[in-house]
Amino acid sequence: MSNLTIVWVNKLKKCKIYKKTCIYFCINGTMNMVNDMQYKITTYSEDETMELAQNIESEKFPNMVICLEGDLGSGKTVFAKAFALALGITDNITSPTFNIIKEYDNAEMKLFHMDVYRLSDIKQDLGIPEYFNKRGVCIIEWADLIEDILPKNRLDIKIKILGEESRQFIITPHGSKYEDLCERVL
Repeated sequence: MSNLTIVWVNKLKKCKIYKKTCIYFCINGTMNMVNDMQYKITTYSEDETMELAQNIESEKFPNMVICLEGDLGSGKTVFAKAFALALGITDNITSPTFNIIKEYDNAEMKLFHMDVYRLSDIKQDLGIPEYFNKRGVCIIEWADLIEDILPKNRLDIKIKILGEESRQFIITPHGSKYEDLCERVL
């Protein structure tokens, strides 16, 4: 098995990125490759977290799905706010914990901000999968709780709290559009 790790400093001045790509394995004498592209970015302030979200927003496209996962207070809503601001949304962005889905259409592209923390078995009844094809951007907080209905092609972002202000973002693109996006902005 081969595993490649590259470390460099990106556009976010002090942020370190670790890139892991391509795991090779052998099954019945045939060499197979799993494209397990992953980026690890450490931010040291809320401003750097916002800059990361704005960098990703700069490469947005219709039907984009961003799945956020992390503990309470890790920065999921901060990320969503910064993305929305870069999109041109001037509304006050808050976590839609009780609404579950908030729609913003007063920008250059629609934003569907979801917080699925309080969902149980009603996720299909809300029509969440329909939002993935409404030509906007979906940002889903606590997305790991609805993994069974997420689209195959998406951008997964796990956020780990490292300190009071510092966070580690583990970004995994699924699909060529998301891989290309990561290569361009990270």
